[in-house]
Amino acid sequence: MLMPKKNQIAICELLFKEGVMVAKNDVHMSKHPELADKNVPNLHVMKAMQSLKSQDYMKEQFSWRQFYWNVTNEGVQ
Repeated sequence: MLMPKKNQIAICELLFKEGVMVAKNDVHMSKHPELADKNVPNLHVMKAMQSLKSQDYMKEQFSWRQFYWNVTNEGVQ
């Protein structure tokens, strides 16, 4: 999915600062709650995490309509 570079940078900054990312399973949510000040849509967060997960940089869990992603050791390096 094509997304602005500033959104990718904001997502990665928050991810490496916290080490985890949480997103509600709602593609129509206009802004991700933790990145609302940077106007990053929830869909961009979900797709960026899906991309990192496919490269084995993240581990994904899904529970109660929430996605939880954790950085793996490969993702840190």
